[in-house]
Amino acid sequence: MGVTEPPGPVMDRDEVDRALARLGAEHEAIETSLLALQDHAGRRLLEGAELTGVTNERWTATDASITLLWAYFDAYTAALRGAREIRSRRRWSSREDLAELTEVLRGESVTIAGSTAATANAPTLHGNSGKLSERFSLVTLVDRMNELYATSLDMVVAADAVWSALPARIDLLAAELQRTRKLAHSVGVRPGEHPAGDDLERITRTLTLLREQVVSDPLAFWRPAQGSSAPGGGKPDTMVYDREARALEDVRREIDAVLTVRQDSEARLVKLRDVLSRADRTLAEARTARGEVLAKIAATEVPVVSGPPTVLQEQLAAAAEYRRHAQWHRLSPLLESLEQKAEDELLRARESLTAVTAPLAVRAELRGRLDAYKAKVARHGLAEDPFLIERYDAARRMLWSAPCDLRVAEQAVLRYQQAAAEQLGAPRVPGQGGPEDRRGETSS
Repeated sequence: MGVTEPPGPVMDRDEVDRALARLGAEHEAIETSLLALQDHAGRRLLEGAELTGVTNERWTATDASITLLWAYFDAYTAALRGAREIRSRRRWSSREDLAELTEVLRGESVTIAGSTAATANAPTLHGNSGKLSERFSLVTLVDRMNELYATSLDMVVAADAVWSALPARIDLLAAELQRTRKLAHSVGVRPGEHPAGDDLERITRTLTLLREQVVSDPLAFWRPAQGSSAPGGGKPDTMVYDREARALEDVRREIDAVLTVRQDSEARLVKLRDVLSRADRTLAEARTARGEVLAKIAATEVPVVSGPPTVLQEQLAAAAEYRRHAQWHRLSPLLESLEQKAEDELLRARESLTAVTAPLAVRAELRGRLDAYKAKVARHGLAEDPFLIERYDAARRMLWSAPCDLRVAEQAVLRYQQAAAEQLGAPRVPGQGGPEDRRGETSS
């Protein structure tokens, strides 16, 4: 190598030795990193895989970058070896040696053939891969190698992370899917016959396609971390996998419900029959009570009591038929619907009975109130008072006669309460008129 004018001041021996030591350490670190990249499991997988999509594009560039990296490293090694040979000529290097070393260590002393960069299909330092050659200083060459190494490692690590995370999980989910399919088939959950069977078919197709895509194009399932510059910063995109895993869990719950139906369907059908029977008896009682109210209570509107809905009995018969033929997937939703409808029907029957018997309850309350005041009057020694006896008998005749006019009977009870209160010296009962002259009263 001829001696040329060195770039800047000529380095002294100590500066040369320190620069050679630093460059030697960098050389060792770069070599270690390149060998690790060469042996990386992800790189070996990328080399042997049939890639598609963005991964294929990225790997073409990355593979070229790795090739270019080795070319740069070989040139860097040769330049460093040459510098060490110059330094080893003499223990105390001459000025000519120091000038030559300064040129090698600080100048653009490394020439890389342009054809190497071009055939490597990787970007060069300034994007001029069409040049016949490129010249670098050792420092610039190290920076360039670090840049190419970081981008290459980022791609390799990302692909390896996806391949390490997703295919194994997809395979485990697919195995669980097959077990679920067998269980579903055993209880009659099949495609075209039950929504859960259709879901299983869709999940199967999605997982098969997902695995093919992950294997051939792993970078399509990679999400780089925002703001991260470290190689491999990010995580696999598991959105599709997670969605299908949740869908399979929903199907499993559906099948578990069907299995539960198979185990306790007989007891549930017995309970359903009992609830509907109680509802029917309650409605029958309401109809009987309505006739009694119409006969015993006058001037009262009594709601009509409808009969039991025949559709529930028909559905109950259909449920029993499903159970006999082991059609558990049909029985499961029908039982759930029937149980709710049966409870609603029993509640409706009870409300009908309450509404129908309300006038009888009012009459019973008035009778109780009348007798309570009679007992109170007796305790105060007024049981033989003619006026109170007259008021009591009038109210009692109304309450124990049929049909009973509740409005008139209530007024009679209030008049008796008022008379009793006046006799006992208590405040007048609300709802009555002013004080009455007992001497002018006539029986009602």
